[in-house]
Amino acid sequence: MSIRKVNFVHGEYYHIYNRGNSKQKIFQDKEDYEYFLKLLFIANGEEKFKFHFLEGNVYEAKRGNQLVGIGAYVLMPNHFHILITETQEGGISKFLHKVSSGYSHYYNKKYERTGSLFEGKFKSEYIDNNRYFKYLFSYIHLNPIKLIQKNWKEEGIKEKENILYFLNDYKYSSYKDYLNISRQENLILNRKDFPNYFSSKNTFLKEIFDWIKIEL
Repeated sequence: MSIRKVNFVHGEYYHIYNRGNSKQKIFQDKEDYEYFLKLLFIANGEEKFKFHFLEGNVYEAKRGNQLVGIGAYVLMPNHFHILITETQEGGISKFLHKVSSGYSHYYNKKYERTGSLFEGKFKSEYIDNNRYFKYLFSYIHLNPIKLIQKNWKEEGIKEKENILYFLNDYKYSSYKDYLNISRQENLILNRKDFPNYFSSKNTFLKEIFDWIKIEL
């Protein structure tokens, strides 16, 4: 039996990530992404939920006491990243089990497949300093750039306007929430449980633009 390298501690912060088995895609279409986003909301609570309920307006559901706080996230075609903290003991493991099993059930049924969808247990890194913590907000939210310019970190941003438009339009991360755009997915985040590095939209954009060498 494998032993997790990181033991989760209430009130501490972690970078959680996982990808598809053998790097396979875990999101094939818009419906898949949206289902996973709904799980990030509805699975974060003590109340049980039924899979068919996710077809309705999940964001109006009562979840009971929350298991975790989510500070940022991004979904990519074959993996995901989440910044997370426990709000009750054992919350991270309970939450991610509900998300992983719920999504695997949905995905396998939809695509008529069997077997493991994810590459083993989710991976976790303990966030032990503010510099790394702040960096992760940018790292997570800039992940989608790789979908249109794979080697942007090595080569620099080639078409800045297109990159900004793409980031602003990307629905499957918390980027829009840090721009204070009103949407149902705002409810996935628990920003009060995280350091207030970005007190306004402009402070968030300044951090992002510093990474991609664009002036605010």
